[in-house]
Amino acid sequence: MAKKLLAAAALIAVAAGALFWLLTAPRSISTAALPQHQPDLENGEAMFQLGGCANCHAVPKAEGDERLKLAGGLELATDFGTFRVPNISPDEATGIGGWSDADFVGAMQRGVSPDGAHYYPAFPYASYARMRAEDVLDLKAYLDTLPAVSNEVAGHDLAFPYNLRRGLGLWKRLYLSDAPVVSLTADAERLLRGRYLVEGAGHCGECHTPRGTLGAMREDAWLAGAPNPEGKGRIPNITPHADGVESWSEADLVYFFESGFTPEFDSVGGSMVAVQEELARLEKSDLEAIAAYLKAVPPRPSAGR
Repeated sequence: MAKKLLAAAALIAVAAGALFWLLTAPRSISTAALPQHQPDLENGEAMFQLGGCANCHAVPKAEGDERLKLAGGLELATDFGTFRVPNISPDEATGIGGWSDADFVGAMQRGVSPDGAHYYPAFPYASYARMRAEDVLDLKAYLDTLPAVSNEVAGHDLAFPYNLRRGLGLWKRLYLSDAPVVSLTADAERLLRGRYLVEGAGHCGECHTPRGTLGAMREDAWLAGAPNPEGKGRIPNITPHADGVESWSEADLVYFFESGFTPEFDSVGGSMVAVQEELARLEKSDLEAIAAYLKAVPPRPSAGR
């Protein structure tokens, strides 16, 4: 009887392991699944600015044209360990110069590396999953025009069990979706554009939304503010609540994006300075769309207060 129980337990363990392996498998994307598309470099640059790519991937403290050298190396200290931002310059040896379009779209929208490993969601693919593949391809085309920089970035320093990437397959099944976060009551083109920019390439929720135990953005507190990942203070609530931007008009928001000044004539500070400077480069119609969306999202009290 004991031998039969052991054999049954072994079969169950093997079956459970096989099921886990199946459920956590990275889902790459094939070239055939990509849309036929002629890259638009101007739009790619806009996606680059909206996403603030240089803010994380440029060498820390770089200024001017040096910010276009995306050699990586920034260290992000989190509760899960230290993440290091990779080189995404078109260097073939240490960057992404050898990546295909499918490699890039798979990384951006599915969080999968060219060699089929899961990326950690410190890379905000949970937001980029909501982008149009065409915009992702335009972004890649623009990145390909930037300087190639040789810089081998060290790996992450994560404690067990966070250093086991395979489990991220389950995290993705729970939290990775291309569905919009906010259901809009009006289908106005400007609101839809604003939602697309904020929830996708702009990935505003990644900083302005608190996270749950497993590190996913809490959609029940969408844009309601969160602890500052740099360790000091909080990222503000940007919903139309009294704790947030209720008193700001859409014009106030647009002016803030353009100038860095609030309606009270205070100025933007901290890591938002670089974000605001990138936003100021966008078309005014896109800034107006972002403002319209922020005034249309559900008002939430500041999270964690």
